[in-house]
Amino acid sequence: MRKQFNKIEGNQGEILAEKFLKKQKYKILDKNYRAMVGEIDFIALDKDTIVFVEVKRRETLAFGRPSEAVGKQKQNRIRKSGEEYLVRHKLTSQPVRFDVVEIIGQEINHIKNAF
Repeated sequence: MRKQFNKIEGNQGEILAEKFLKKQKYKILDKNYRAMVGEIDFIALDKDTIVFVEVKRRETLAFGRPSEAVGKQKQNRIRKSGEEYLVRHKLTSQPVRFDVVEIIGQEINHIKNAF
């Protein structure tokens, strides 16, 4: 039952994050991009920079900040997935950035260059 709740909570977080990114003038290039080693929640364009965005949501801080859940292993999977995306779409000369959008309740915190 908890896993189902986490999936719903995650989907709601991604909806909030997408609205937030669009409001910030990001162009969403891809959502839930699946690569060999993992998934990237959003791939967006911020001016000329490709931004790989991980979204983490929690209702409270009882278990720490959502961004703390993006550990080294998760970061490495996102990096490798991002590299695959860049090669596949012939974008290897583009500047890139890795961001985390953390959502606590309805509050959104956008961490640019998170890792």
